Amino acid sequence: MTRFLKYSGPAAVALLAMAAPLAAQDAAAAPAEASEHTIWILNTFLFLVAGFLVMWMAAGFAMLEAGLVRSKNVTMQLTKNIALFGIAAIAYHLIGYNLMYPLGSWTIGTDETGGYLGAFGVAVLEAVGVGADSADDIAYASTGSDFFFQLMFCATTASIVSGALAERIKLWPFLIFVAILTAFIYPIQASWKWGGGFLDSQFGFLDFAGSTVVHSVGGWAALAGAIVLGPRIGKYPSGGGVHPYPGSNLALATLGMFILWLGWFGFNGGSQLAMGTIGDAADVSRIFANTNAGAAGGAVAALLLTQIMYKKPDLTMIINGALAGLVSITAEPLTPTLGSATLIGAVGGIIVVFAVPFLDKLKIDDVVGAIPVHLCAGIWGTLAVVITNPDATLSGQVISIVVVGVFVFVVSLIIWMILKATVGIRCSEEAEINGLDVDELGMEAYPEFSHR
Repeated sequence: MTRFLKYSGPAAVALLAMAAPLAAQDAAAAPAEASEHTIWILNTFLFLVAGFLVMWMAAGFAMLEAGLVRSKNVTMQLTKNIALFGIAAIAYHLIGYNLMYPLGSWTIGTDETGGYLGAFGVAVLEAVGVGADSADDIAYASTGSDFFFQLMFCATTASIVSGALAERIKLWPFLIFVAILTAFIYPIQASWKWGGGFLDSQFGFLDFAGSTVVHSVGGWAALAGAIVLGPRIGKYPSGGGVHPYPGSNLALATLGMFILWLGWFGFNGGSQLAMGTIGDAADVSRIFANTNAGAAGGAVAALLLTQIMYKKPDLTMIINGALAGLVSITAEPLTPTLGSATLIGAVGGIIVVFAVPFLDKLKIDDVVGAIPVHLCAGIWGTLAVVITNPDATLSGQVISIVVVGVFVFVVSLIIWMILKATVGIRCSEEAEINGLDVDELGMEAYPEFSHR
């Protein structure tokens, strides 16, 4: 307001003076609280805006992976990211949404049912032009907006797996696994917390936006796949050591990181699940600020640590440090202070710097660092909830991490092994050397730079 007066002169002062009595009358006439219809509309609006921000993270994953794989595999990564998003949307509609929530309604699903599964069925939206009375009976936000928002989380889980297994997995076996992950594995374990299942009702598990429910699940599935698939040819020479495979385009990888950073505001902010009151709006803005602080802490920690350890900053570690900071703050972005959120994110960044070479020592080949970012930082973020949220218990968090981890890892391992034994999951040695773009897709992302 002061800037408006400064640049608009006396005329602005006069207009404001005339408007002041009218504004005072409006304020006096305004109700103390918003109506139920207004709350319903604002909550629905939050789901929709947050949902398309999370959807934009699909572009972030695509750009990140396209930049971190070699040029001969870029088209394959882009194809996988588009395909997995479409498959997730269909699988979650037909099966997953209802498995997450008893009767497929998030209002009913948030009741403490203490169960282990939702209900089989197809997600159904409100009728066209639904009236206010019917809307009040449905929920305090539209079913369509909630389905859209929750679908974006499901698709994100599948995106995590894509990058870790890049450059040597065949397209169709990967997409078969995505269908199973998004239709069954993710929704079943998500129902245990977000569907009012036993982890929520019996163990008091707290995971605000999904450090475990989303990110570690993608990490566990990726870890199982990487073990069954094996490392890329020449990654771990017989004489020992690690042979680095630099990414094709660090500019794209950096762009992908910033897109993910932006989308994360919807990921965490939308998980408030309400914006119809002053308190909810304030909490959403607090979540935004803490989410940003977590990313900043992770990026700076990775920057400083790589300078100390390697005498030069490592851009790929800084990128993954920022993402690890975001994953770390996701389990509880509301209760920390800005300082606490920064430190929680910083620990995530430190974890990544040590976890990446540790995986290499185990000869587990993760092309983009998805396992350190989403699994390792996801576990840390879930444990860190007890630092700032007095309602969390260490036992409840640890038990839930273990239950989800064992379930997802074992089931994923079995599925990967079945796929390996039946259709095969790894491309031929010739295809891996030539690149999956040419062998499986017949097109290259950078044809003008081809050496053939």
